[in-house]
Parts: sequence; C-alpha cells; structure tokens
Amino acid sequence: MTKKINAAAIFILVGFLAYATLWAELNYAALYVYALLSLMAYVLYWKDKRAAINNQWRIPENTLHMCAVLGGWPGAMLAQQSFRHKTQKIRFRIVFWFTVVINLMLLVTLATPELWALLAFNV
Repeated sequence: MTKKINAAAIFILVGFLAYATLWAELNYAALYVYALLSLMAYVLYWKDKRAAINNQWRIPENTLHMCAVLGGWPGAMLAQQSFRHKTQKIRFRIVFWFTVVINLMLLVTLATPELWALLAFNV
C-alpha cells in the first residue's frame, strides 16, 4: 500500500511540475532543483543505511527532513523503499509526510501568481 501512495505522490509532483513549467509561472530550474535534491536525498539515505548497518556515525534525521522539505522528498521516498530504511519509525514517517505537504504547498505558492496576489498585503 505504501508503495502505491509513494508512486502516486511522485506522479502528482511530476504532473504538477510539468504543468507549472509549461503553462504557469514556474521556472524550468525547479525541475533541476527537484532532481538534484532528490539525488542528494537518495545518497543521504543510502549513506545513513550503510552507517546503521556498520554501527557508524549516522546522518541526523533533521538533515534528512531538511533535504525533503527543500524538494528532495521524491528521492527520499524512493530510497526509503529501496533500502527499507526509516520505514518502521512512525514518528519519522509522520514528520516526513509533513515535510512533503509543506514542500508541495510552497511549490503551489511559487507556481501560482494569483495566490501571490492574494497573499500580498496592501498597507
């Protein structure tokens, strides 16, 4: 079930990014940022999993969450499933999904000029 939810979330993100870059105001650089941060998140999860296996220094969870909230959550999702890492810690997963929601809200805000106009305060 989780794999289906993850696949759906990534599919929605890719669809929205395609729409936002082709027909809205979002710059193509957003695609590169998501790709780069996703790759970075994937590598961080891989390194943390290896460190856990070898009983070495671990990557702080806040670092993993920061990478996700900045746009690396698709790579983090793939890494969680690929490495079966951080999938049993309920608190981590709740915070992770919170970072996904925050990131998507920021993305929608950046890609919607009408929303910027609504948020503008005229003093």
